[in-house]
Amino acid sequence: MKPLTPDQAPNEGEQRRRRLQLLGLNDSEPEAKFDRIARLAGSLAQAPLAMVNFISDERQMFRGMYTPPVAADENAGLESDGRGIAFDLNNIPEIAREAPVDYGFCPHVVAQGSQLALDDVFDYPRFKGNPLVNEMGVRAYLGTPLLDHTGQILGTVCVADMRPRQWDSRHMEGMQNLAETLLSEFQLRDSLLTQQQEMFAVFDGAPFPIMLTQGPNHLLRYANAKQGASFGRVQQLSAGRESLPGLDAVGVFATMDRAYHTGQTASLAEARIASYDATTPQNFTFTCTPVRLSPKAPVSGVLTVAVNITHQTPAQSEAQQMAAEFTSQVERLGSGGVPGWSQARPAI
Repeated sequence: MKPLTPDQAPNEGEQRRRRLQLLGLNDSEPEAKFDRIARLAGSLAQAPLAMVNFISDERQMFRGMYTPPVAADENAGLESDGRGIAFDLNNIPEIAREAPVDYGFCPHVVAQGSQLALDDVFDYPRFKGNPLVNEMGVRAYLGTPLLDHTGQILGTVCVADMRPRQWDSRHMEGMQNLAETLLSEFQLRDSLLTQQQEMFAVFDGAPFPIMLTQGPNHLLRYANAKQGASFGRVQQLSAGRESLPGLDAVGVFATMDRAYHTGQTASLAEARIASYDATTPQNFTFTCTPVRLSPKAPVSGVLTVAVNITHQTPAQSEAQQMAAEFTSQVERLGSGGVPGWSQARPAI
């Protein structure tokens, strides 16, 4: 086993965060597929806590989690019907689905790039004061690096127990196999992102501003040329409100908030704003459409389309119809389970 050390290259965590952002995995929203992997891990190890944990330079995100039920008779073993939990994670809100980047043992797995098996945490004095030990009573831990198909470590698949125990080769091999089953998921996300890149190329020359954002902070994932010309070029993955204060001031981001949190298309009927490609302030309408990774998934981002209505002309009416059609296409794309943002094209 390699020495236990959380030290990393200064930019490794940031690179991992950007990769997670591109894959739509840089938040703690649970996903059924990851919960299933966690359930399998918990069943394999007969452990009271199992997780699929993605780790950036800012936080740990448990998008997959499983806590099997407590048996009616403590000598009967753990049931596997999914009813109840062995202990209440809500009593420890900071780790319910998210934790600080230095919490627990998973960051050490990521740092060393190999499995970490701790039969008894107390055998490692440096870990005796870890919050995972103090707050949850964890005594044994087994973590496996979670790699994507490019070789980038994204996090871990891990199990933990409240009693000392020995992790044997069967446990370690099984956990490795579970981690590898997710390779196809990451490859699929990359493939879908490439398809979207091709789709967005068609709309780069659209006569109205278009931008696609991710998450509640509206990270800029895609913008066409007209968006940059009208409202300013911004760096990809930057926070929208800070990067586009003019749009925020007239209520565009408040409208995007409404679309993101309600899951319904929201519109700003008219907003007057100084445009970089005009000598006087212009009047725009903004249509904000929520985008999902799949029909039943939570909202992942917002597509915002603006139309200049300062001097309404037949050509501009046509542009408005095109904007509505484009919005409808992306809505259908989201309902088909395609991630709602472009991987390679920078926001401009």
